[in-house]
This record gives sequence, structure tokens and C-alpha cells, in this order.
Amino acid sequence: MNLADTKSVALLGLEGHVVTVEVDIADGLPAYVLLGLPDAALSESRDRVRAAIVNCGEIWPNRKVTVSLSPAWLPKSGSSFDLAICIALLAASETIAAQSISEIVFLGELSLDGSIRSVRGVLPALIAAQKAGIRSAVVPLANFQEASLMQGIEIIGMDHVKQVLRWLRTGERDHTEEIDLVWEANDENLDFADVAGQPQARLAAEIAATGGHHVLLIGPPGAGKTMIAERIPTILPQLSISQALEVTAVHSIAGSFANRSPTSLVAPIVSPHHTTTRVAMVGGGAHVIKPGACSLAHNGVLFIDEAPECPSGVLDSLRQPLEAGTITIARSVGNITFPAQFLLVLAANPCPCGKFSGRGRSCTCTSLQVRRYLGKLSGPLMDRIDMRVNVDPVGRVDMARSDLGESSADIRARVIAAREVAAKRFAEFSWKLNSQIPSRALRTIFQPKREAMNFLHDQLDKEHITARGLHKIIRVSWTLADIANHVVPTLQDVERAHELRGGIEI
Repeated sequence: MNLADTKSVALLGLEGHVVTVEVDIADGLPAYVLLGLPDAALSESRDRVRAAIVNCGEIWPNRKVTVSLSPAWLPKSGSSFDLAICIALLAASETIAAQSISEIVFLGELSLDGSIRSVRGVLPALIAAQKAGIRSAVVPLANFQEASLMQGIEIIGMDHVKQVLRWLRTGERDHTEEIDLVWEANDENLDFADVAGQPQARLAAEIAATGGHHVLLIGPPGAGKTMIAERIPTILPQLSISQALEVTAVHSIAGSFANRSPTSLVAPIVSPHHTTTRVAMVGGGAHVIKPGACSLAHNGVLFIDEAPECPSGVLDSLRQPLEAGTITIARSVGNITFPAQFLLVLAANPCPCGKFSGRGRSCTCTSLQVRRYLGKLSGPLMDRIDMRVNVDPVGRVDMARSDLGESSADIRARVIAAREVAAKRFAEFSWKLNSQIPSRALRTIFQPKREAMNFLHDQLDKEHITARGLHKIIRVSWTLADIANHVVPTLQDVERAHELRGGIEI
């Protein structure tokens, strides 16, 4: 019998599809034919597989080899099929039993000496395999920690083809040391106690973390905007296991575990440079579609420093994911949707030189330059920002104080308590955060007090706010009410939310 098959997984975004890898060895002129819509990296598997087989002391069949990846209509990309092709080819050569590999998923890229290298997307691939009824998977040893997060499927970590062949032929293998999966709940490196002064910006960060509201920090260089933004994840509640798996799956697709542990329960923070492109921000690619910064920040914080310096259209590309919580990328291979439920934090100087303020600082910019600079933040984008906070320079008194400010642990405790209040209120609904309350519910079930609504309607009539702005203010007022233990937002809560939205000091 010169025919054998095994299993691997093709990924389209976060969605995996189990692929049957069939190998047929027939008489004829020596050739290697790969079928099933492979991309360039997959087409090059022939030489990697050939070198790995020969260098492991096995025999490469000097005949016509046909490799079929089915379903044939599904585009397949990447080098993760190398190991599956290698094992199926050796089974077709009758050097290992074909029956032993038919219901095993093999993932891994081969080096020329037969070593098995790590690949992207192992976790979403295993999720797809489990849904298809697969109960065993061979993965690169370098991906074993990530793969171990998948329950209900036997994970076998291997780092060389020789180890895989020995296991398939004799049933013997070096048992991989079981990883004690300890979820990492805290980041001890950053703390809000490091921030000197800035009570307005600290309160805005607490409100943002409590209700999931987007915020713009405007202030001169060195005022602490970046410090505050980087510490927002430390006051967010730790991720649930399901949320952590979602984050891990996205980072697995992007191959960004160098910056984040697969077992971290800390909300991610992604800080793209202000020169980033649209594709880097929202995701995309010509051959392999990867998630962008807004998807890598899923369930966490997307922080963009020097926001007015971003190229034209980059920030506006965030308008759709800010509303929908997902980003859909359309390419010739199909439409791919990535999750993008993030908290957006923008930081900006008040003018090009950064010294403009109402306190007589030595600003060298003209009024036209100031208007043009902040005008780079488009109106539709700013309408989606819940809070605009002025961050003043840190004064001598704050810098001279020896006692530290409030710690992240204390702020996080208040955030968790306020979120629990909101969770009880939303127990019968599909949303959990105040920022996610639908517009219809804001006009019916979750209206503030009558005098507060009258105030907002007056602002709407004067065209000081838009309809979206009215809804944003109500959502922030609910968060302020939760922090202050108010059952329903009062006029004071709504006025405070309105001030925050207008960029007026708290």
C-alpha cells in the first residue's frame, strides 16, 4: 500500500479547519506534486521535508510523490504542514503503520536536520481539532506550554522527527515534563504609586477601567501621560480564563508571545508607534492575514502616544472596531474577522511645541498651528472618545512629596467593586460594562434622573453635544454612579461626565 493520510489544521484568521494530508507514492518519473491551494511557504515544504527525511536516516522515495491537502478549495498557508506531510509520506513508504497516524493532528515546521520548529496559531488550531473530534496532537516542544492550555485533547510535544518516528514505531517516547499551568495574575513592574500628582488624570483612568470608556489625555511633554496609560492594565480586573484564552489565541496567530506569556491573566496593552500603518493597526497582509494592534489589544488597552502625529487615516480606521468590537478584513481568500474589544487611550501634546496652556508657558506656536495640530484628530473619531482630560505639568509640591500616591492594588479594588455593582444590574442582559449599554436601553431602562436628562436635552438642543455624545455621557455617568454608590445617575454625575467629555478639568 503506497497511500497514507494524516491530519493537520489550516487557519483563516482565528477559525481553524482540519485538513486531511494524503500522500500517494506511484511508479513513474521521480516528481513531487503538491495539491490543495498551497502558498509559497507551503510549496517550499518539498525541500524541507526531503532534507529532514534524509538527514534522519530515512529513505526518500525515488518515485512520483503526490501530496493532496483536502478540502482542496480551502487556501492553505504557512509551514505548519511540514511535519504532517513528512509523517504521511513515511507511512506511504510503509516505514511506519498508516493506521497509527490517521486520527492524529501533526503541527510543526521542519528544519533541514529534522528538528521541529515552533509555528504560529497552535491554540486556535487545537481548538478546531477538538471540535472535529481529534483526541491526539503532536506539536513542537517550543509550543507545548501554549498547547497545554487546551483541555480534552492529548498534547504530545516533540522537538525532532526521530522522536516522532520512535513513538509511532515502538510506542516509546520521552515523556515531556508536565507544565504546572499557573495563571499569572499580576504585573509587579508597574504601579500607579509611581505617578506623582495628577488627580484628574488618575480619576479618569479609574473611570475608564471601571466602565471600559475611551480617554484622550492632553498635556505637555513630561506631564505623565504615558506613565498613566501604561499603568491602566494594572487597575483592570484580571482576565477570566475564557478571556485569557481569547487573548492567547490572537497573540498565537500573530506570533507575539515574546512580549506576553500564554498564561497571563493581566489585560494586554499594545502601544504602536505613531508612524504605524493602517494594516499594522487593524490587521491584514497579502498572503497571510495577521491581526493588527487593535486585535492584539483585545480585552485590554490600545495606547497611542503622540496621536496627532499618526499618518492620515490610521486613527480613523479604528472607528469601526470602536463601535462593533470586531474588525473584519476582506481579502481575495475571503473575509476574516478578528475580535477587537479594547479600551482606547490617546495621548497628545496641546500644540506642536507642547508648551501651550492657559498658564503662560512659553509656547512658540501660532493659534493657527495649534488648531491644525489638534484638528488632525477627526471629529468622528473624537465623538467616539468618552473623556478628554487635561494633564497639567507636575508641580514642585508634588515632586517634593516623599509619600507615594495611591497604589494600583487600592484602585483595582474600587474598580472591581464598581464592576460588581454593574454586573448585578446587567445580570439579565448580554453586556457587562457600562460602555456596552445599547442606545435603546439608555433611552428606556437605564435613563438617569429626570433633571439630569433635562440637562442633556438642553445641551443637545444647543448643539453642544451630538446624539452619540449624549449616549456616551450617560454611559460615563453610570460608571460615576457605580463608583459613588448611587442607584441611578444624578444630575451631579451627568454634569461631571459632561465636563469630562468636554475636556474641562474635574
